[in-house]
Amino acid sequence: MKTTEVYILGGFLGSGKTTLLRNILKQESEAGRKVAVLLNELGSVSVDSGLIGDGVPLKELFDGCICCTIQDKLEVQLHELLTENELDAVYIETTGAAHPVEVLDGIMSPIFAKKLEYKGIITVVDLLRWRDREELSPQLRQLLAEQIHHADFILLNKADMVSEMEAAQLIYTIQALNTDAVCLLTEYAAVSLASLQQMQRKRHNGHQKLDVQDHLHLTAIVYTFEGAVAQTDFEEWLRALPETVYRMKGYISFTHSQYPHLFQYSYGMPMYMNEMMKMPLNIVMIGEKLDKEMLIGQLKALEAKATR
Repeated sequence: MKTTEVYILGGFLGSGKTTLLRNILKQESEAGRKVAVLLNELGSVSVDSGLIGDGVPLKELFDGCICCTIQDKLEVQLHELLTENELDAVYIETTGAAHPVEVLDGIMSPIFAKKLEYKGIITVVDLLRWRDREELSPQLRQLLAEQIHHADFILLNKADMVSEMEAAQLIYTIQALNTDAVCLLTEYAAVSLASLQQMQRKRHNGHQKLDVQDHLHLTAIVYTFEGAVAQTDFEEWLRALPETVYRMKGYISFTHSQYPHLFQYSYGMPMYMNEMMKMPLNIVMIGEKLDKEMLIGQLKALEAKATR
């Protein structure tokens, strides 16, 4: 009986998991393999799904972490993927707030025991975030450390944004947490599919259980724009954001452009990409202890200003 490989893609918010997924899907397509994707989002609207591409079966889980509140839904979605498609592999991209081992618990159902070949956890580490981890809350530092400790393969991403000496020091601290995993310095999460397929899976023992929603106070806020905003005003708003806004992504329409822009934000840095078609103008903000009313009020004010 043919089994389907399962890979878990983990890592903190904004580390580069979606970029990694797109790199992998391109290589899988070139290899002629049939793969599917399961996306887990903290919010109620997905942005990443539009980046996956046609021809790839996709299931999405919203409003919670696989590890906390939606394990039953995960089982249903995974079952549908396996029964509706003849698959070589499934890639599960977790929310950055997920503990990788608890995600693993979510897919290790007896229902799939003979259908799945679990290959391992690939963790993407943002080297800038890891370098400045002392600025995070103790709970988030613990989560980062746990994501590293339980990985089978670690991508030390954004290597181009630190010096060689800094990279060497950061690798040392990461390898001290996990001596068994393969560690690879990457830019834009570039890694060969062959490398990932050859990784040796670790034996996962007990871990300290971490209820992400209770202890990290992570919030996912979805805002839907009704119209365009001025890019200068929007960027001024970005600069004034609290440091606890860890990640944003979505589609934004600017007053100077006919089509919306794909917008991504992590570690205080925005990135824009032109889109050549109309997209739903949703933006998802993820962070710790966010003031939802204030943030939404500010965005509404930007829209109102643009229509004057």
